[in-house]
Amino acid sequence: MQPRPTRRKPRNGFSLVELMVVLFVIALMAGAAVLTMPDGSGDLRREAERFAARTMAARDEAIATSASVSTVVGPAGYYYERRVDGRWAPLDGTLDAADWEDGTIAAVKGRSEGAPANRRVVFDPLGLASEDLRLRLSHDGNAMVVTVRRNGEVAVSAN
Repeated sequence: MQPRPTRRKPRNGFSLVELMVVLFVIALMAGAAVLTMPDGSGDLRREAERFAARTMAARDEAIATSASVSTVVGPAGYYYERRVDGRWAPLDGTLDAADWEDGTIAAVKGRSEGAPANRRVVFDPLGLASEDLRLRLSHDGNAMVVTVRRNGEVAVSAN
């Protein structure tokens, strides 16, 4: 008589190796998701670069039109004006007034106590600025500095 083959009972569940592979794949995907999440400093950099680009456009406008153009910066936002008939008038077109993003704190460095909250920098027809400006933008622990130099150069740097 031959021995009868034994029937194996079907397995229920997963082996330890299968569970480890699944956990590894989930951890890998979670790590990739965390690394691609923005940290907020990109938004602040974008805002600082936008202000710098618009200020350079105002300088270029002063050169192109042979008229003084100013950038007025304050804690709430900034705007641009042109000198017309001895008065400052809003600059029409692409350089409309803009507010800072919610949560962004704008501080003009070197502003003395009691000085007005808004600061005006005037670009003459040669593109030279009336004064140096150092604007510090901060948001959620991140900070960027926009510098306008007397020679008309505008630069953005990390704090």
